[in-house]
Amino acid sequence: MQSTIEEKQLQFGHKKLYINGRLVNGHSNEVSSLVCPANNQPVATLAQATLEDTQYALKTAQEGFKSWSRLSVEERVGWMMKLRQQLIDNADLLREAVCHEMGKTWAASEEDINSITDALEFYAEEIKVKEGFEIKDRQGTHTHQMVYQPLGVVTAFLAWNFPLLNLGFKLGPALAAGCSIIIKASESSAISASIIAELAHEIDFPKGVITVLHGNRKNVGIPLCESTIPQLITMIGSTFTAQKLIEQSIKTSIKRYSMECGGNAPFILFEDGNMQDALDITTAIKFGGNAGQVCVAPNRFYIQNSVYDSFKEQLVQRAIDTRVGYYKEEEVDMGPLANKAQLESIQHFVSECVKEGGKILAGGTTLDKAGCYYAPTVIEMTDRNASILQHEVFGPVCVIMKFEGKEEVLEYANDSTAGLASYIFSEDEAILDEFAQKLEFGEVQQNGVKYDINLPHLGVKNSGISMDCSKYALDDYLILKRISKKI
Repeated sequence: MQSTIEEKQLQFGHKKLYINGRLVNGHSNEVSSLVCPANNQPVATLAQATLEDTQYALKTAQEGFKSWSRLSVEERVGWMMKLRQQLIDNADLLREAVCHEMGKTWAASEEDINSITDALEFYAEEIKVKEGFEIKDRQGTHTHQMVYQPLGVVTAFLAWNFPLLNLGFKLGPALAAGCSIIIKASESSAISASIIAELAHEIDFPKGVITVLHGNRKNVGIPLCESTIPQLITMIGSTFTAQKLIEQSIKTSIKRYSMECGGNAPFILFEDGNMQDALDITTAIKFGGNAGQVCVAPNRFYIQNSVYDSFKEQLVQRAIDTRVGYYKEEEVDMGPLANKAQLESIQHFVSECVKEGGKILAGGTTLDKAGCYYAPTVIEMTDRNASILQHEVFGPVCVIMKFEGKEEVLEYANDSTAGLASYIFSEDEAILDEFAQKLEFGEVQQNGVKYDINLPHLGVKNSGISMDCSKYALDDYLILKRISKKI
């Protein structure tokens, strides 16, 4: 839509496209406005790319790949470290952007900036030790060397919930591997990505290596997928979005995919599990600075009969005690939801839960504030077959249920088309071992939770293809080539 807002009145002003090392407006000069979910006030305008802009971006990214991939590892690492230092020097600005575009508390924004700077450093080190290997010839007539080479142009579609973290998970391995990358951030949280473009421009980062676009599906999203230039389509977002991207991209050429999709994490507490640890983790993820808008957040809480009432009582109290506010307000635990659409989605989810027999124990309402605020919510559910349990709750809502034995709860936990994260609390090693093998999820968190850039982040079933984080993610951005030579 055409914005009529005076750009100079906006906190973050006007954000341009970043193409071929230059900050430019789209050919149509069309802009959209980005609204802060804490107060529903516009904070920036975004230049909108035309189809012509996108096609030019693809062409220059291809040229950027040719030059970037020819640099030595040491030269690429040098540029990555220079960019990383730029981000560190402007950390407060980037954190401000995350808070205003997404609604995080100030404390929660620290994870975003730390994640992207960690990713740049981690992959800069990993590429230094990424070496080829030899395969022994069975007849002794040839030598066989396996070598790694940069893949090509990467197109990255990013979710809005962790604007810098999500970008870091793609930017780090792409740059380290020698790929150029076209970044399409969510239109609702594109300020921080645009600032990174501005910072890259300030240090004269090699042109065409990093591209940042804003715009709609017709002019940006679909052309990026349908082009034969990108060799990898990578994404963080919903399963539906992943399906559409694959559908659009497969029409013209064979591409690689690395996609982290939605989750529907089961949270299992046995009677011998540490309840306080379980409550602490639940509170931090569901009622923390990201307002439960986390792909690995627990959604379906299965609590063993003997400890159910105690857990329910304490979780309800924690929901009631959660301090909801925004930005740098003192003593704030949780911020608003990221946008109006997300608020409406949570309202619909809670309404459907109630229709299917759910009982609201805490929350279940919007808050009397100007922005997209929703109260921390606990819902008791008795129907294990309720259709709503098949949907990801991307917000501060906990649905709790009782269970009796391990066979029963294992069946409940695995009854999902998603397979990203899962949680289990028990002191019985036999149960932990059994559930580690039988839970149909890419990640099984036992008696705690841990995420770091060096740990693979991956899903099974409809929760994704390949992975983010760890040295293994580099393989998506590299070609493995065999060189056989007759002796």
